[in-house]
Amino acid sequence: MAECIEVRVTASSRDEADRICSAVVAARLTAAAQVAGQITSRYWWRGEINEADEWLVLMKTTMERFEDLAVKVRELHSYEVPQIVAVPLVAGTADYLEWIRQETAPRPGG
Repeated sequence: MAECIEVRVTASSRDEADRICSAVVAARLTAAAQVAGQITSRYWWRGEINEADEWLVLMKTTMERFEDLAVKVRELHSYEVPQIVAVPLVAGTADYLEWIRQETAPRPGG
């Protein structure tokens, strides 16, 4: 059975975060996607410390779908190197985890 994961992406704007959410859910690359409120990020980029307001996108999917999801996020993302990281869902209710698996399973012809 496929391992369930949460994929975390930061976006430069609410609009970008919403576009990513809509596209990955419509493509069934994730069973659900949420946009968390504005966050402040500090990070190294090209030898300097930067600070930016970003939006956090949380997506529930399976390891089997991770690579396709990452490709789609990159297509829609404005960053040269977007954050696309996955963390395992080590526990969850059986019915919720099964729902993730069912909703992200590749469909015939799609």
